[in-house]
Amino acid sequence: MKSVLETVMNPSGVWLNGAVSQMFQLMAVVCLACVVLKAIQLYWRRQKLLKIFKSFPGPPTHWLYGHLQMLQQEDELDNTASWAEQYPHCHPIWVGGFLVFLWINHPEYAKAVFIGSDLTSSFALCTSIGQGLLILHGPKWFQRRRLLTPGFHYDILKSYVTMMADSVRVMLDKWEQLITQDNSMELFEHVSLMTLDSIMKSAFSYQSNCQTDSDNLYIQTVMDLSLMVHLRVQTPLHHKNLIYWLSSQGRRFRKACRLAHHHTDKVIRGRKEFLKDERQLEKIQRRPGLSDEDLRAEVNTFMFGGHDTTASGISWLSYCLALHPEHQQRCREEITEILGDRDTMTYTTMCIKETLRLYPPVPSIARELSAPVTFVDGRTLPKGLTTCLSYSLQVFDPLRFSPENSAGRHSYAFLPFAAGPRNCIGQQFAMNEMKVALALTLLRFELSPDPAKPPIKIPQATLRSKNGIHLHLRKLQ
Repeated sequence: MKSVLETVMNPSGVWLNGAVSQMFQLMAVVCLACVVLKAIQLYWRRQKLLKIFKSFPGPPTHWLYGHLQMLQQEDELDNTASWAEQYPHCHPIWVGGFLVFLWINHPEYAKAVFIGSDLTSSFALCTSIGQGLLILHGPKWFQRRRLLTPGFHYDILKSYVTMMADSVRVMLDKWEQLITQDNSMELFEHVSLMTLDSIMKSAFSYQSNCQTDSDNLYIQTVMDLSLMVHLRVQTPLHHKNLIYWLSSQGRRFRKACRLAHHHTDKVIRGRKEFLKDERQLEKIQRRPGLSDEDLRAEVNTFMFGGHDTTASGISWLSYCLALHPEHQQRCREEITEILGDRDTMTYTTMCIKETLRLYPPVPSIARELSAPVTFVDGRTLPKGLTTCLSYSLQVFDPLRFSPENSAGRHSYAFLPFAAGPRNCIGQQFAMNEMKVALALTLLRFELSPDPAKPPIKIPQATLRSKNGIHLHLRKLQ
């Protein structure tokens, strides 16, 4: 301890210690004031949301956790389907205590949302994959959509069918080597590699050999990104970019994005080399088009969404037909007849649509309202709030989509590819690929389920199975 004499002789030390103490006290007061201010803001935000959603009854909710405890991956789809029965028009879902979505279950409500909405909110949290067509809104989205639409013309898509078939045959050849009489086989990963191979061949003229590459990092990266986007949506604190990028999840997300970008850049370089060889690159570059950054964003969007969603659709379609051998056989007979003198796949298309209804590759479609919306019953939501289109669960019945049963259906009752001006630009590409994959598969194999390994549905960016999709495959003679 300093003596009085030392203190008198060195008063600056006392002053310095006092100044440091005061500085820390001031910082503590400022931090406390910020916390109190934020708490007040959150309180008033919650009160405002409670007032807005007062006219929309919904399932009981915890004041802090909201419905998060009932939205765990394995339970989410069953719970939302149950709530849809209790609240057939719509109901709120709280993600924590301060973020709420209006969950839409009725086609008239869906119609109002698609007309009065803009941004796909859930994907707005993953803009590191690029500001592509899925994320953009307003005039820039309109300009980009108009620029890209000609690439999905019927004649162009028709030319892709042969390349799709080549990719499917590579997958089926692998299956012939892998199947055994006693053991089932997990399909989802094989189908994902096939759809990735297909989109790279057809859309980008890129020969990847990804189906025969035993260690394909891109597929795992896409699966990781899909899970991380879903987890971020369900973690309210991670909606703030600063918090998310400083978290371990945010760092993992950035790393996965870098790996995805590396793959995308390689595809773009390959396409440019191809065009250079064909002497088309200069001609294309002289036209008004996309910058390198915009090009990467769109390639990311089509690579990420174009193969993963279609893989989900094909995998669940195979599972549905394995569960229902009578529908599988009817599809097989129709496909066989097409090889003769028929040129339509009416019943097969009905089965595809019924699968997309029961197992939608994108299990929920989020929309942020760009203007206030008034629903058919007079209830309203203000601009800026977010809605989600729901997932439903019923018996597999392809006849729902027969011409006579479809005639009176509400135009917004079946929306696997969304609706309105922001509908999926690649929907016909996906339908063509599902038809080609199913036709070639059913001509070569009989599918049956594995009762010991039923799939466990989990909603991420696309609908997946926690334990994969396991089927028995029997080679047809």
